[in-house]
Amino acid sequence: MAVRTPLYNNSGTIQEMSSAQITELKDLFRYKFFTSNPIALSVVGSGGNIGSISDTRLQAGAASTSTTAFPNEATTAEPSVVTVTYDKITQTLATTPTLTSDTGTLYPVYLDASNNIRAMNLTDMLDTFVHPVIDELSSTDNTVTQAGTYFISTSSTAADANKTVVSVTPVFSDTRADTTLYTAGGIAETLDQPTTVTNYYLHRNIITAPTYTSPLIIEASNNLQEYPTATFESMIENIIKYTTLASTAGYTIRYSLGTSTANYSKGSGMSDTRLNGSGNYQTRFVNTDDYRAQEFPNGTPTTINTYYLRLIKA
Repeated sequence: MAVRTPLYNNSGTIQEMSSAQITELKDLFRYKFFTSNPIALSVVGSGGNIGSISDTRLQAGAASTSTTAFPNEATTAEPSVVTVTYDKITQTLATTPTLTSDTGTLYPVYLDASNNIRAMNLTDMLDTFVHPVIDELSSTDNTVTQAGTYFISTSSTAADANKTVVSVTPVFSDTRADTTLYTAGGIAETLDQPTTVTNYYLHRNIITAPTYTSPLIIEASNNLQEYPTATFESMIENIIKYTTLASTAGYTIRYSLGTSTANYSKGSGMSDTRLNGSGNYQTRFVNTDDYRAQEFPNGTPTTINTYYLRLIKA
């Protein structure tokens, strides 16, 4: 592993960067990952491509009628499970850029063990900046350090200035039967009468443009100069995009939905809960020729599954 300390011009003195200055450069890599958005998530009506998850709830059994007596509980239909599938998140990958060719002087310079000034190579850049930044992006945390990554929240508004809401359309809703809406006097009741327990929304971590000190490079005439800002930032965007999209060393980033928390679960788990009862048998006398019975949803809320948005670094 080749971690280097870039050089910079400190008012005419060539000097190694401090750890704080190196952190600022890492923030620039983070910022370029955020603004270039190589792995983008969006909320769609249906047909999302990172997996589907299910909300389940109980609904009433069909009503039974008789002209002579109340239908026996054993003959009435039991409550059944309604399943609603959610596939509302789509992942879009940017076109993988061609990695800029290293002419031998593309990257910043450093002092080697013999105090010679040398240009960093691609491995140096990956070990010093890119891989550490991707390691920090790949976390269950959701702070400015994870800028450009996505997470799930139960709130439809951003928690702070370092976060934003991708869409106010929920990507998942946990619903249950609303037992207050089922009454004996309403038999035959509508079978499915749900209430929303919790909505879940897609959020994103963000970062503002950082201030940083430009490192030195070897220019065309073999002299040292500060890395031109536009060229430096273009190089950084190129390398962070390429690595997160096409790394063969385990540093790509992708997302998926499922019950596993392997790799990095992002934000709130999305719980599917439903009532666990076997049916609340109720009867209604309408007249001597109309006896009715129906079983309503009942029981205690129970978690059936918990789903996670997972960031996968692989």
